[in-house]
Formats: sequence, C-alpha cells, structure tokens
Amino acid sequence: MFKTRKLLRKNKAMLSGVQKKNGYLYWWHSFTGEHAVTGEKKAFFIAFYIINPARSPNKPVFGQLYSQKTKEHMPSYVMIKAGSWGENPKQIHQFFPSEQLTYTKKSLGVNVGVNHLSETELSGSISMSEIDSKMQPEYMSDSGSMSWNLTMKKECPYDVGYTTSALFRSLNIFEMYWHVQGIKTEYSGTVTLDDATYRVRPETSFGYADKNWGKNFSSPRLWLSSNNLISDITGKKLKDTCFDIGGGSPQLLGVVLNRKLLACFYYEGIKYDFNFTKLAKKSKVTFEIRENEEVVHWIVSCSSKKYLLDVDVYCKKAEMVWMNYEAPSGEKFHNRLWNGGTGYGELKFFMRKGKELEQVESAHIQNCGCEYGEYDQLDI
Repeated sequence: MFKTRKLLRKNKAMLSGVQKKNGYLYWWHSFTGEHAVTGEKKAFFIAFYIINPARSPNKPVFGQLYSQKTKEHMPSYVMIKAGSWGENPKQIHQFFPSEQLTYTKKSLGVNVGVNHLSETELSGSISMSEIDSKMQPEYMSDSGSMSWNLTMKKECPYDVGYTTSALFRSLNIFEMYWHVQGIKTEYSGTVTLDDATYRVRPETSFGYADKNWGKNFSSPRLWLSSNNLISDITGKKLKDTCFDIGGGSPQLLGVVLNRKLLACFYYEGIKYDFNFTKLAKKSKVTFEIRENEEVVHWIVSCSSKKYLLDVDVYCKKAEMVWMNYEAPSGEKFHNRLWNGGTGYGELKFFMRKGKELEQVESAHIQNCGCEYGEYDQLDI
C-alpha cells in the first residue's frame, strides 16, 4: 500500500514554489479506438498542459507572439491538447487562463472548462476553428474538434526512483522529471473526432498514461512504449508484457547528462528496470535514430548485469505529427518533434549466462507510442 500511495502522490503533485512562474506540467494519455460504423482503428492522444500558471492567471499569454522574451512575454496558460495519429493526423489545442483550473489535493482531480481528469476518469471537449488555426500561429494548432468520455484502469507503473522524490522535486535539481502511472492502461468509452465517433474497449485500447514536468525540455528527446506484443515463439499475445523507454539528455544542476535513457520492461508480470541512476545494476541504454522520406526508425539496446533488451521500432511519417510545445521561457526549440502512436517493430529479450546470451523472448510490437526530436540548432 505504501508504494501505491507514493506513486499516486507523484502523479497528482502540482507545480509548486518557483515552478509556478517558471515551469510546466502535463499529464499524457494515448490509446486506440474503433470507428463505430466501419470498425476502422484510430489512435488518439489527450494531454492536460499547464505552463507558468502564476505569471498571468487572468488571461492566457502566448510566448510565440513575441520575438523578444521578457518576463511579461513568458507563456502562461492551461492548454488541452488532443488529436489523432494515422490517416490525416492532427493536434488540436484549446487554451484557458490558469485561474479557471481547479484541482483536489488528496488525489488527482483536475478540472478546467468542461475538461476533467482523475486517476480513473478522462472527459472533455475542445475545438479550434480553421480561421483561428491559420490566423493565430501562436496557438500552434490544427483545426478541428474532439470530445471524449473515458474511464481508465492503470497497470504496470514505472517509478524512476529517488530522482522524482519530494526532496528532489522541491530542490528543482533536474530540468525535467518523468513519472509513469500506467505503461499499460485500459481505456473504455467513446471519442468523437470532428464528425466521426469511435468506441474504445479495454482489451483493444492498448493505452498509456504518464506525467512530465520541469523547467525545460530535453534534446534529444525520445519515447517508446507499447503493451501490444505478439510472441514469435508461441504466436500468442503476451498479455502481461509491456515496455516504456524515455529520456534524452537530462540536466542535473545545469550539467547535461548526454544521451541518457531510462527503460522499464514488464515480461509476463515481472518487472525489469534499466536505470542508469541505480549504479549496482550497471544498466546502460543506447540508441540510434535513422530516418528516410517515409519512416522514422528507433534502435534501442538496454543492458544490465543480468539482462539484455533490444527494441527496433518503425513509424510512418505520414501517420505522425510534429508535436508542438513551447517551454516556460517562451522558446520553441523543438520544431521537428516526431510523435506517433502507430509504431511497429520487434523486441528481443535475453538473459546473460556467463559470457553467453540465452534468448527468453522474441516478439512483434504493435500500437507503439513513439517520439523523437532534437532542438533546431539554428534557433539556439
């Protein structure tokens, strides 16, 4: 119970102290639904994004409006981000002044406008007109509308450890923090994107839920996660297997830890952690990114004293979006942040036997969430 309470506290914690004027926080959700008439599958995402809420609580301020970044021009708003991947991918934004945000202190309960988030519920509705999307580039949004009414059951959490403890959070030691409440999250309900309605079922939602917060983003920035894996050995779905890989170049007290990733792998209910902060395990995660005109390709290798996990993921560029965020400073260095939810590939898991490797599993990856981007060096 203590561990469960600890994880729930990390997931509900809001921005505090200096982060209220120089910080961001967002809860991220992604899942797959099926068209109510045709049965066509569609991948979706929904995020609650809060940035510098104490700077301008009465009205939203957009950093992209100003070429000169001053304290008065730093962004301040609550943004609901929602959209889809696959055919005709899009991201839709709607903004609210931070004074309209309400939340509970004992558990995760966030409300702004008609949008609601808790540990078990996710509901809301947003829209962006075509005129505003074209005439207001500071909105960083496509046009469209999306509404949702969902319940969630989160499983397979990933606590990255003491680096997200209350002490480290209060000291702002890291530029960016990450907590995963549900590598495997079962969603149930409905989503309406523009005029199309989709049903979301627990067994085929292949959902995910996490939280990011801090003072700045990372470059490079990488994320991979899936809980839909089919064993090449048995041909059956691995029901209690999922993985989550994230990171890039975290900053510790201004020192850049270059190309550092964290990885968590649940194999049929047993957890394997590849975390460079846990020195005794001698964990190391390396990655390579390749891309051509059609796809982005992630090649990741996670190793420790006892285990080796290799993950190969592809995602079609036509099914992805360039995810738009501005940092608390008002800068937008990530202008090619590839983000998708229809990734596919292969996973191989080995156990070390002395100098030899014994293969434990080989599996096909589907419905993989994926992201990669580096800062636009011309803007820095």
